Amino acid sequence: MEGLPLLSTMNLGTMSTVIGVGLLIWWLWSALKWVWLKPKSIERRLRQQGIKGNSYRPLVGDIRDMIKMIKQVKSKPMDPHSNEIAPRVLPYVVHTVAKYGKSSFMWLGPTPRLFILDPDKIKEITNKVYEFQKPDTSPLFKLLASGFANYDGDKWAKHRKIVSPAFNVEKLKVLIPIFVECCDDMISKWENVLASSDGPCEMDVWPSIQNVSSDVLARAGFGSSFEEGKRVFQLQREMLQLTMTLFKFAFLPGYRYGWPHRIRFLPTRTNRRMKAIDKEIRGSLMNIINRRLKLIKAGEATNNDLLGILLESNYKESEKNKGAGMSLREVVEEVKLFYLAGQEANAELLVWTMLLLSKHPDWQEKAREEVFKVFGNEKPDYDKIGQLKIVPMILQESLRLYPPVVMFARFLRKDAKLGDLIIPAGVELIVPISMLHQEKEFWGDDAKEFKPERFAEGVSKATNGKISYMPFGWGPRLCIGQNFGLLEAKIAVSMILQRFSFTLSPSYTHSPSFIITLQPEHGAHLILQKL
Repeated sequence: MEGLPLLSTMNLGTMSTVIGVGLLIWWLWSALKWVWLKPKSIERRLRQQGIKGNSYRPLVGDIRDMIKMIKQVKSKPMDPHSNEIAPRVLPYVVHTVAKYGKSSFMWLGPTPRLFILDPDKIKEITNKVYEFQKPDTSPLFKLLASGFANYDGDKWAKHRKIVSPAFNVEKLKVLIPIFVECCDDMISKWENVLASSDGPCEMDVWPSIQNVSSDVLARAGFGSSFEEGKRVFQLQREMLQLTMTLFKFAFLPGYRYGWPHRIRFLPTRTNRRMKAIDKEIRGSLMNIINRRLKLIKAGEATNNDLLGILLESNYKESEKNKGAGMSLREVVEEVKLFYLAGQEANAELLVWTMLLLSKHPDWQEKAREEVFKVFGNEKPDYDKIGQLKIVPMILQESLRLYPPVVMFARFLRKDAKLGDLIIPAGVELIVPISMLHQEKEFWGDDAKEFKPERFAEGVSKATNGKISYMPFGWGPRLCIGQNFGLLEAKIAVSMILQRFSFTLSPSYTHSPSFIITLQPEHGAHLILQKL
């Protein structure tokens, strides 16, 4: 009997050892599958279907070559008159497609990326939203905003249904005075600069355009709470700049599994600031939202701005079906996404349009003549905006050459049929929009040239009914903010053309840069002349 305690201790020790060895074997087996067995199995299945690409290299894949190419293209600017942005913003995609063909793949670590440039396959991908899903949102992007654009399945459908009424065309009509007022403020500042210089003046218009886009969103989004909304957006811009410093890790294996996210928990000055920003943003938005909810419950109208429309839509959905609405935390994320997506994309559409018009004075003059014919010296209003034909053509061509998002991805969590292919689970499908938009097969030999006349009879005619143009996405996940963005751009372009002529400055450096969206890396330097 005296030996039993010793025996029990030995048994416990043996059991602990067995469990430890078992866990180690399980971990090693899981690591082997992730690093080698699964990628090689997928590669074999892709090659059996005639899809080509580099052979898989354990863990790193093609990352080293990607980083080398990115550094190489960024080492010097583009020709200022070239619109061929794909080799700069997606150099490895262009290289792979040139080497292996349009149906080819590369390796982002152990994850294969299959490039899709066939319009029929793109249509299938964009329409089957439950089968071809969004990749897991990167931890860094979650710091900035979550929201329905990052969701899949029923959660995506629920959130989109609630958010959509805020961007109804009829609702946008009441926002036109806000667009006009914000643009007028920007133009007045430009006029003051020109007045002090007594003649044409060089100006980097990019910061002004970013500010006006932010002001439009703050006023349209928050109405009487404009100042609080503007403060929230200023904080989000700062958060965006801080998180950009971590995007250099985006190509490293395991990135999506969260280790860059954990870096922010280290007690560095940047991380402390990010934590403080996040706390202030959430606190401010919760205060604004709670005040609005009290008004809604009291039966008072609050639907004169985007936040009010969103909250009213959510309240009605919650009253209709308990649990069908969004939580307050989810509403906060939708508001954050509204800024992140809207401010960046809207500002970029305007800045690239101005840069293109600065290089094409003939189209600038055609657009100006139309603006004066439609509006005279008056400010734009909704009824007359619909009479514009040339300005929308220019905006569509600007979006073709410089889409806000240069590619989009979908991830397969189980095997799926795509056209004549069977795509294995674990593959990430990439549609390189910037390449698709300049494919000669779809757009002709002048695909890389600025020719707004190609949109004279609308997008469907320009594309011959094919999905070769998708600056706002396609299918059920089509960007709900596109009407908002295009309306803002039509007003801004019209008002600028009424007051200024502009040409490209010799100091302009053409360096389109893509991290989250496509931006002019070194600003937009123009020579402005008051009319």
